[in-house]
Amino acid sequence: MGVRESLTDIAYNQLEEMIATLQLEPGAVLSELELGERLQIGRTPVRESLHRLAREGLVTILPRKGILVTDINPGKQLLALEVRRELERLMARTGAARSTDAERKQFRRIAKGMRQAAGKNDDVKFMRHDKELNALIAQASHNEYATRAMQAMQGLSRRFWYVHYRQAADMPLCARLHADLAECIANGDAEGAAEASD
Repeated sequence: MGVRESLTDIAYNQLEEMIATLQLEPGAVLSELELGERLQIGRTPVRESLHRLAREGLVTILPRKGILVTDINPGKQLLALEVRRELERLMARTGAARSTDAERKQFRRIAKGMRQAAGKNDDVKFMRHDKELNALIAQASHNEYATRAMQAMQGLSRRFWYVHYRQAADMPLCARLHADLAECIANGDAEGAAEASD
């Protein structure tokens, strides 16, 4: 039996995806009430999810004024990418070595979904699988410190990728590369996983 998501988790996941896929654009000023109505979720879970998004740098809470969706700062994003690249390599390698049979099965399912997204050139489906893959890699690494450090960068990285992939990246290729990473981890290939994360 799976763990049921809290309303705060549901609100967070929906808002994070809306920000990452630019449905809520950088510079937009929003209100808790407006977001609650849009998500059909009460203000308390929305408020709690906004505080989490603020810690991750995706929104700025302006007391008595609203919520500001943060701008995209390429310079800061490149600094985050330096750290993320090293953490991803570590987590991919340890995930391949430490993942359970159940986690390996999930990696294979995600790889299949990534390949389907590549075949359909479906960027939103890819983004959802990518988020799930990142969470599973963190879980399978069984390293709470690396996981905490990585969580702070996930949303910013997803949004940056979404903004720039159409200009600079080939989404089907990205999806296939992510599927390769998932399969290396599922197969317990630590060095292959580290290389695939690059």
